[in-house]
Amino acid sequence: MKLRLPVLALALATMTLGASAQIGLYLNPIVTRVSNSQPDTGPFAFLGQNQTSQIFGGIVIGGYYEAYHAPKFDLSIDLRDAIEHGNDASMNNFLFGGRISAKPMKYAMKPYAQISFGEGRTKSPLNPISATKFTYDVYGGVDRPLNKHVDWRVIEVGYGSLTTIGSALYSGGQKAPTASNLLNFSTGFVFRIP
Repeated sequence: MKLRLPVLALALATMTLGASAQIGLYLNPIVTRVSNSQPDTGPFAFLGQNQTSQIFGGIVIGGYYEAYHAPKFDLSIDLRDAIEHGNDASMNNFLFGGRISAKPMKYAMKPYAQISFGEGRTKSPLNPISATKFTYDVYGGVDRPLNKHVDWRVIEVGYGSLTTIGSALYSGGQKAPTASNLLNFSTGFVFRIP
């Protein structure tokens, strides 16, 4: 966890080496619906006692590096960290992935799709212990250029999975933990560096 921001800074700094490359940086609000198939009733219940879903909110900070340009699309790598809270619990997803975006005409909408993998750290509202597990997300969104250096991220929708902290991770005799479904929405601005 302590290395996430330095890794992000180093990755973005080394990406500026390409002559025709473009970087996009963003710091946007995010809302995520976290849901489980069965409620947790123990002292590590991430969503709260007997709850199967909860809404989390926070910020997502990240950036992408357009590594390949074709006439109709661009291929990028994306690095992001989503920090969210809800019901006195916390969730932090650090993700790295690939992104493809369409290249429409000037001032048109730019749709994109992305798949990311990484680690997610969750902490229950009832206990100070946290758990870090594998996570993934699939995103789709639309950016609209406002000028040469700023895009409006009209919407980004993501769906993913993360095994959150729960009583099954730490208590014997309970069923193995199931992954939580993550449905997230984000909007905001992307600042592009030519």
